[in-house]
Amino acid sequence: MEFRDSYDLRFGVITVLVGMVVATFGLMRWGNEWYYERKLGGIRQFLPPGDMGWPLIGNMLSFAVSFKKGHPDSFIETLHTRFNRTHIYKSHMFGSPSVIVTSPEACRKVLMDNETFGPGWPKAVTILLGDKGFHGITNEEHRRLRRLTAGSLSGQEALSFYIEYIKDIAVTSLKDLSEKEKPIELLTEMRKNAFNIIMYIILGIETSPELEKLEKEYHLLTHALKAMRINLPGFAYHRGLRARKKLIKKFGSLVEQRRVSLENKQTKGKRFMVDLLMETEEDGKKLSNQEIVDLIIIYLLAGHESFAHASTWVLINLLEHPQYYQLAKDEQEKIVKKRVSVEDSLNLAEIKQMEYLSKVIDETLRLANLSFTLFREAKTDVHMNGYTIPKGWKVLPWIRSVHMDSQNYKNPNVFNPSRSEDNTSKGAGMFMPFGAGSRLCPGMNLAKLEICIFLHYFLLHYKLERLTPYGKVAYIPITRPSDNCIARIQKLSSI
Repeated sequence: MEFRDSYDLRFGVITVLVGMVVATFGLMRWGNEWYYERKLGGIRQFLPPGDMGWPLIGNMLSFAVSFKKGHPDSFIETLHTRFNRTHIYKSHMFGSPSVIVTSPEACRKVLMDNETFGPGWPKAVTILLGDKGFHGITNEEHRRLRRLTAGSLSGQEALSFYIEYIKDIAVTSLKDLSEKEKPIELLTEMRKNAFNIIMYIILGIETSPELEKLEKEYHLLTHALKAMRINLPGFAYHRGLRARKKLIKKFGSLVEQRRVSLENKQTKGKRFMVDLLMETEEDGKKLSNQEIVDLIIIYLLAGHESFAHASTWVLINLLEHPQYYQLAKDEQEKIVKKRVSVEDSLNLAEIKQMEYLSKVIDETLRLANLSFTLFREAKTDVHMNGYTIPKGWKVLPWIRSVHMDSQNYKNPNVFNPSRSEDNTSKGAGMFMPFGAGSRLCPGMNLAKLEICIFLHYFLLHYKLERLTPYGKVAYIPITRPSDNCIARIQKLSSI
């Protein structure tokens, strides 16, 4: 009898403690929600469904768990399940009260409507990339800088000029990689190639050991962009800040050297992007060295990460799907056979003929989701889908959700380059790997050009042997093979 009484007492105490813990956690979550909504007045009743998570960290814990555990889509799927698939949810993400939108229509509106939604990048991103870059400036300044740089990144003349240089890097690197005795990290090598190309386009600097050191620093910077803002040794954000200081010092020196050369009329031949950025505009405005350095860092992000990761994933996807690999290879062989002379080199007209390869690249970008979300901020109270987004709240168009929703794409986890022939796919807002609207990624055309050139020579002359096929995938800060794709590149024929 005494034993039973003792057991009941212990059970009762445990039950009370558990109840207290649950109540405390519930009170903390309620308090966090009240803190951010208390000043909204009557708007509160029109907020989208959702919750604000825990004090300080908001919903970042559930976000991090889903992405780090290898189930990134479960984060949004949980919201759909809990709140009846409204496609718009209140939350607290990346340090701010936020609204997540997941439908193609809502995402497109947020990205296209510059009058209602302004840039809303997290403070950490602004610090790491600089407050003079594309991501944080006003719409007027954004249009101005796009006008200054568009020709050097996406103009037909510029792209045609870059082909030969990109080709030389692709041919040389593939040859060198195929001759290595030890396996390589394919993604790491692609990063190096991308960095060399974009540095040439921006500053006219060709491949060198110094560039390799700068690329490593830039990798640390980009790795910190989606990390928690903890400025302590050992954390990614701290390493990113240190890398930024080194890059600013080096890029600042290069920009100043170029400016002096231009002023003294010592430059000859091809003009590079930095030359355009230094020009005085009609209204007398002139970019400072700091503004130019911030733009260099932004354009490196656009041309560096997109090419490196997309190229790696294209090769992995083709390796895992031989039927699509053969179709892509056949297309490249047909292009070569049409040439009048065997000495003719790849040109822009031929790249435009790569219709199937373009589908392969687009399908890869849809699956990889190199940017799972973008960041905007409501300039005023916004009414959307029957709810109100308060002025000043961040708005996150969740691009990954659009690309991976079975209502938008049949069997979304399956790699299928031919799905673009289906009229139900790629409608308005259905395909946005580079964003949308006036703030569309400025390096999009250049990145796709680089990918096409590299794959042209790879498909014609090489094959990939991955040493850890179907290996694990990491999703933070960007979707990538956890081992950076350890592989061998084998040469099939002489170039």
